[in-house]
Amino acid sequence: MAALTALSHLTIVAHTASLHDETLRFYASLGFKTVAAPDSEDIWLHLFPTNPDKSAAGVTLRLVKEINPAFDSTAFEKQWKANAEMSDIKKIQAELEKLKYPFQIDDGRNVHAAPSPNFASPVHAGVALSTYDPLGNLLSFTDRLTPFGTSPKPPALVPPRIAAQTGSQSMSETSSASLGDLSGGNAGRRKRIGILTSGGDSSGMNAAVRSITRVSLQKGCIPYAIYEGYQGLVDGGQYIKELGWEDVRGLLSVGGTSIGTARCSDFRQREGRLKGVYNLIVNGIDALVVIGGDGSLTGADMLRGEWKGLVDELVATGRVKAEECEHLREELTIVGLVGSIDNDMALTDITIGAVTSLHRICEAADNLTSTALSHQRAFVIEVMGRHCGWLGLMAGIAVGADWVFLPERPPPLDEGKYGDDWQTEMCDIVKKYRKHGNRKTLVIVCEGAIDRQLNPIKADNVQRILTDRLGLDTRVTCLGHIQRGGAACAYDRFLATVQGAEAVEAVLRSKPGTPAIMIGNSHNQMTSVPLMEAVKLTHAVAEAIKKKDFARAMELRDPEFTALYNAFLHSTIYTFDSARPAPDVERLRVGIIHTGAPAGGMNAATRIAARLCLNRGHVPIGIRNGFSGLIKDEVFLFEWHHTIGWQVRGGSELGTNRDHPQPLPGGPKISPKGDGGFVDLGLIAYHLQKHDIQALMIIGGFEGYTAQLTMTHARATFPAFCIPMVQLPATVSNNVPGTDYSIGSDTALNAIVEACDRIKLSANASRKRVFVVEVQGGNCGYLATLGGLTTGATTVYIPEDGINIATLQQDIQLLLKRYSDEDRRGIPNEGRVILRSEMASSTYTTEVISNILRTEGKGLFDSRTAVLGHLQQGGVPSPMDRIRATRLAVNCINWLQHAASEARTSLTHNPIAGAGSVYTKDPAHSATIGIVGAEIIFTPVETSYKDADVKTRRGKHAWWREQTKLIRVLSKYEYHEDEQQDTKPDMLKNREPASAKHSKKNNNNGEETTSVSLS
Repeated sequence: MAALTALSHLTIVAHTASLHDETLRFYASLGFKTVAAPDSEDIWLHLFPTNPDKSAAGVTLRLVKEINPAFDSTAFEKQWKANAEMSDIKKIQAELEKLKYPFQIDDGRNVHAAPSPNFASPVHAGVALSTYDPLGNLLSFTDRLTPFGTSPKPPALVPPRIAAQTGSQSMSETSSASLGDLSGGNAGRRKRIGILTSGGDSSGMNAAVRSITRVSLQKGCIPYAIYEGYQGLVDGGQYIKELGWEDVRGLLSVGGTSIGTARCSDFRQREGRLKGVYNLIVNGIDALVVIGGDGSLTGADMLRGEWKGLVDELVATGRVKAEECEHLREELTIVGLVGSIDNDMALTDITIGAVTSLHRICEAADNLTSTALSHQRAFVIEVMGRHCGWLGLMAGIAVGADWVFLPERPPPLDEGKYGDDWQTEMCDIVKKYRKHGNRKTLVIVCEGAIDRQLNPIKADNVQRILTDRLGLDTRVTCLGHIQRGGAACAYDRFLATVQGAEAVEAVLRSKPGTPAIMIGNSHNQMTSVPLMEAVKLTHAVAEAIKKKDFARAMELRDPEFTALYNAFLHSTIYTFDSARPAPDVERLRVGIIHTGAPAGGMNAATRIAARLCLNRGHVPIGIRNGFSGLIKDEVFLFEWHHTIGWQVRGGSELGTNRDHPQPLPGGPKISPKGDGGFVDLGLIAYHLQKHDIQALMIIGGFEGYTAQLTMTHARATFPAFCIPMVQLPATVSNNVPGTDYSIGSDTALNAIVEACDRIKLSANASRKRVFVVEVQGGNCGYLATLGGLTTGATTVYIPEDGINIATLQQDIQLLLKRYSDEDRRGIPNEGRVILRSEMASSTYTTEVISNILRTEGKGLFDSRTAVLGHLQQGGVPSPMDRIRATRLAVNCINWLQHAASEARTSLTHNPIAGAGSVYTKDPAHSATIGIVGAEIIFTPVETSYKDADVKTRRGKHAWWREQTKLIRVLSKYEYHEDEQQDTKPDMLKNREPASAKHSKKNNNNGEETTSVSLS
């Protein structure tokens, strides 16, 4: 009879009055208490745990009497008593002997049928007893850590656990089941994976621990937490604990690392590493996933290199037996994840925690900006970054800083003009900003900033210069460890989750001789690279700086770093003269228009585009209120001061709507969305010519794409559209073909994460509550999918997959099982969220789904709805959206300038009567800019039309679709846990500091605990 799991109570039915009474006496003799008796035929019994501090909740039975005249009680009694097989301990054994009930005892060595004169009372933990109750239900009692206990022949180190008990087997057959049969289809020993965080903490480490733990369990591996970094590895004992599914619950939204990190001088010594190897062996750990910076990963590789020699020494000195570590003898599998706020590791585009740290910096700088504007002050902000200026540069771009000091690119920028006098160069730039109407000055200094002679540049020095030379009221703010704290942002949760899953795959792929690898991210894809190669290249940057080879230092950074550095320079007032076009012929009148729904980053892109145009001598023309504003002549010339503060503003300062150019007959079949209407193409063409717009930059979502497609199709009819046109994708839906990311989508995703974190707190307080959260995205499920992954949603409903009865039934069964299991085990119920994309189904609306869940929950859980709506479009743009907007806008202006130059050259060779100074029908001169991987690409709109589903307003190919499976894995759809530990590591509980001098073993109060499973 199969073991029952995930139940809140068990109902047992007696078909005769005598069986009912006998069953009641049976359970009462075993310690069950009557807790409710609505009537004599419906009695509720509960077995309370012997230790109320333990996590076990006891067992609840409902005994119902339903008289069945045809029931042959005599035959039934003979049958169940003849077939009963049991095992018990102490008092339970004694009670059963008094009742003369048959039982069987498994002491972990031998199986004894009772009564057995050779069996004495248990003298050690690990005894199991089984019997049948009067109704024929099989019961198992045990004082083991888990109800399904150990096999009679455990391996030398840690006894394996039997993960399932099948009804077709007898107790003796079940107890001898091999562990290899339960390893997810993998023959042999289950992988035991140690998880360790080391070095400086970074937000997102907890998300990685959660992902590694749950994917390991789903893959049939056994995960272990190694607390307090390498110090915990050296100390062992209580600092190394096995993890279960629920141990990592709630970690996704917690900053830092809940398994701790500590400096460990002991691990730098061979004796310390020898202790670490011993602790790994006694716990059977054969793979180590290390989350940390280059120093932590170097330490892991050192341990791997010395592994065999250290194991041999332990065997030679008799500290471990050869047979205990035979399978661990040759090498230790090492996989590294980079957790570093500096983003200073080579061979990966981004590291876990860097983006969250950038969020903290930008939040502080945005707040400082308001007080700086009020008093016309200057603020010097010191950020982390000893050898890497990523945080400083990205913060400078995101907050619109006037100057940044980076370790890789010391000032002055114009060495020919200023020599080594960076102080004068900085003051000249700040004075130019002030002359253009800027009321505040922001200067960002990395902690490792230097000049060209390697002299340190400190924030206090910068403050003194700005005060003494320019007379500015200057203040210094050192952000310090604020940059490390707080809940992880959406991007870091995503990065850590997918990298954690990939780390487990890498462990399982590893073969003897495989070098230690590092999981990275390159071109928006997870990568596995040799760990020490990445460390070596990382150290090469510091070496290049030390040698004053700053060009080499910049080359060693990823290409995006250099591109963004140039974007920052070219969009500021101190752009080099060489970047300017010729005074007359090559200057352009560039129209900038917003269309579609607002999205975070629209204003940042407009600010950069307008200022870059001004720096290069072009004329940026602002068009207010989309195409309907254009035909009303709501047009103005940008000046430098118009865009002050736009970098951090949400929404659309130009104004936007869904009004759309009217397609010509035979053109794309397009219908405006929502309250949008068609605008006559002829009027649009007329006003483009009226204002002599020679190039057009459209900032918007799918409406922007189809608007540009419509105008491109109409070039043969309206010459005004024969100009270079480029669309910069800006939409929360991230549904524009030709790009992996649209600006605004990261801001919306962070809004979803923040809202769902709060909703889950409410749901947790109510315990048994499931929130169905509706998110935007139109017919594209990007926000729901990435939101589900980064908020820990139980499941997501997206338009691409649709919703049907079978899906809902499966999800309801999972919820019933999870909540029942929590009740049975005495675990506080977890509030849960389900994300539904707004157009996932016209039938199964958010309200309908919530009502179905509430009804089918049958009191076990409740359901509520939350519609986030336009919260996802508003607010301050995220740093990622500001940075992407900056990079894309700079490339758009460069592309328009190049396309216009090609058009003018072509027109010179092939003059066209009546054509403007810029005239082109080249399909390549109407394109959408996009981020594909880490590259910036331009795709002609007529080419990308093949990859666009205009009817559903989304691209046909989406990189994020594969993430839906990972959501199900992390929600326990694909993992069936048939046993649980009575004692659980508390991931959020304060622990005693690890110390190499005090190695404590697992706590054992000597108390005998008894758990019961019913089948």
